Amino acid sequence: MTPIVSIIMGSTSDLPVMEKAAQLLNDLHVPFEMNALSAHRTPEAVEEFAKNAHLRGIKVIIAAAGMAAHLPGVIAASTPLPVIGVPIKSSLDGMDALLAIVQMPPGIPVATVGINGALNAAILAVQMLSLENKELETKFIAYKEGLKRKIVKANEELKEVKFEFKTN
Repeated sequence: MTPIVSIIMGSTSDLPVMEKAAQLLNDLHVPFEMNALSAHRTPEAVEEFAKNAHLRGIKVIIAAAGMAAHLPGVIAASTPLPVIGVPIKSSLDGMDALLAIVQMPPGIPVATVGINGALNAAILAVQMLSLENKELETKFIAYKEGLKRKIVKANEELKEVKFEFKTN
């Protein structure tokens, strides 16, 4: 099985957040890989990964980083692939990472999700991949229908919650 999505994190301390992305990709049967690379500690490895990812069949990269959060941007600078950045809440409530990832210079975009938003990063990756994969598109549509059913069920359950001044 050849991966088409690469999940990259600055260190394994990001794994509890990034597992949400991995779980969705796994549930939808999207082959993926997970690796730790650091823009600051292993810059040569990051550059090598970014330059060669598309040659290995990767279609989308999800890159997570906290604090200075350079990893997604460094990857985006060296790859033709779309990069989705996940800011990790580690210091300054994750605002430092969010701003570092989202404020990229012209020509080096990084699609950025919310702080600790790994699930949304995987959803965005699946939507990108679905443009050329009708089977995956069908699975994703079913996933979205499942989200809708959860809300309908939640509203049914809320009808049973009683308060003296609740009118519904």
